[in-house]
Amino acid sequence: MTEETSGPEGLIQVMEATLANKIAAGEVVQRPASALKEMMENAIDAGADQVDVILKASGRELVQVIDNGCGMGPEDALACFLRHATSKIHAIEDLEQILTLGFRGEALASIAAVAQVELRTKRMPDPVGTCIRIEGGVVVSNEPCATPNGTSLAVRNLFYNVPVRRNFLKTPATEFKHLVETFQFLALSHPHIGCSMIHDGNEVYRLTASASKDPQEALRHRIAELLGRGHGEQLIPVTEATSYISVRGFIGTPKLHRKGRGEQYLFVNNRFIKNRYLEHAVAAAYEQMLPDGAYPFFTLFLRIDPRHVDVNVHPTKAEVKFDDERGVYGLVKAVVQKALSSDSLTPQLIAAPPASEQPPSAKRAAPTPRSVKLPTPTSSSWGKPSASAAPSPKRVQIAAGTHAQRITAPPTPSISPGETSRTLFEPDKTPADTPDAPTTAPREAPSWIPDATQPLQLWQLKLQYILVPMGTALLIIDQQAAHERILYEQALTTMARGHGQSQQLLFPQTLDLGQADRALLEEIQPELQMLGFDVQFFSGRSVVVQGVPADVRAGAERALLEELLAQYKAHHEARATDRHKALARSYAKKMAVRQGEELPPEAMRRLINQLFACEMPYACPAGRPTLLHITPEELADRFARGG
Repeated sequence: MTEETSGPEGLIQVMEATLANKIAAGEVVQRPASALKEMMENAIDAGADQVDVILKASGRELVQVIDNGCGMGPEDALACFLRHATSKIHAIEDLEQILTLGFRGEALASIAAVAQVELRTKRMPDPVGTCIRIEGGVVVSNEPCATPNGTSLAVRNLFYNVPVRRNFLKTPATEFKHLVETFQFLALSHPHIGCSMIHDGNEVYRLTASASKDPQEALRHRIAELLGRGHGEQLIPVTEATSYISVRGFIGTPKLHRKGRGEQYLFVNNRFIKNRYLEHAVAAAYEQMLPDGAYPFFTLFLRIDPRHVDVNVHPTKAEVKFDDERGVYGLVKAVVQKALSSDSLTPQLIAAPPASEQPPSAKRAAPTPRSVKLPTPTSSSWGKPSASAAPSPKRVQIAAGTHAQRITAPPTPSISPGETSRTLFEPDKTPADTPDAPTTAPREAPSWIPDATQPLQLWQLKLQYILVPMGTALLIIDQQAAHERILYEQALTTMARGHGQSQQLLFPQTLDLGQADRALLEEIQPELQMLGFDVQFFSGRSVVVQGVPADVRAGAERALLEELLAQYKAHHEARATDRHKALARSYAKKMAVRQGEELPPEAMRRLINQLFACEMPYACPAGRPTLLHITPEELADRFARGG
């Protein structure tokens, strides 16, 4: 303790400063990834061309950053832990010309207040370096040491003295995912710096500094290194400059879309930011090129005069504010549209002649429907044709209930979800074939519910709706929504039982995942096994899918697994039951029959039987109605014949 801080008043000042730093740490340092971001940014600002990251226990035990930058002298090494002490701002005018990643001088003070920190640093002209150890904001030792030129900063046991904050850390896989994402965007923004990451003794990344003087080629090389060669082959260059702002980087082809925003990187003056407004500008440029729920890949760098952007509007500097937000939005959208309109991507469309010039046969021709590849109807795969089949002894068991749609007095089935709901294209089973069938006596179903013992007249309208005449009324079923409900309850039941039917692939598929996705996939492996997936993990990024659920269509394995992983990313912090529901919903949405797919009568009948065996047959997992029951009274009212 120095002379200035001796005595009661000095001790109170030290305690107040430590408390203030702990409070500030709540905003600046939220998790291990927050500390890594601040430490790597300091290394980059120090002019390093090699930055190495060492992690233990997903950052809980150790976050260490080693660089070969300019280093610090003894005085600066101690001063860097003082709050609001910075060497990057000298005058108030410098706030309008901020080009460094750090400038506030509060990150290291906040980190040191809630961790055990060791700093080793040395400038090139100095004979020896400096080693400082701090615990909970208190300097434990400050002495000369032998160390290479540059700086090594090790943060151990983050939040060790703030147990409440430590308890709020997420699972190791989640924290590691955030660490990887932080490393990725800092490595992307500086492709001329070599970077490495080692976690628990295993090398995660080893990125070489690009030797190319062309920033676009250097960036392309870094994207391929970080995210895989598949990304490097699906990139579209973006380059545009105006007097106000310049934009460069890459966007992905429509084929390189993802189910989440995890691979969208936006930089302003080499600073990674999150800006939903500009993310929307990029997505709007793709218009109808992407399927619903898909997000484009992009890595875009905006260069703008620092006087036109405020980088000090967020505690972690994750957001910025432009003085002309709409102008930036319009330019980004126009630049992306221009890149997408290249001849190599946009097919040449030939305008159709006016209707008066078309031949009569063309006017009458109906579009060719997209058919489902179904098994050949046989007694083993489809059973007897529904139109002339003998009545099945099975009857759907339904109890009374309520429903807020047009349906009056809708029933609730007395069986558990998925007990008789199997795949749409499996033959019906009798109660003797179903060991878990309920033993309670069924209640008689309302008159408008299809009777499984009677043949039905079925029509498919616009390859989307199934029409079922029910006496004097009409039942309309949305085939996609109905099948989603069936598969959703089936998946929930399968996960509740802990095992699902799996079929081994003749040719196993290999997925090349990023380290963060791989870690999350390992965490989700038990749920995948419950659904019927057989996934094997190998070294590096490789994940081999050897088996899939029995009802997965050939060729859909990769897309289904990516969809499930995207859903888990969005719900992995929820309770286990909520995660199961999210996975089941995603599985059902991906596997259900689509609008525009032709169904034979046998498949339509089976879908109807399975739908009314569900626990809640009246809505799909997303809440859309699966059916409408139109009564003669409703028809009379629509035709103004109520009197």
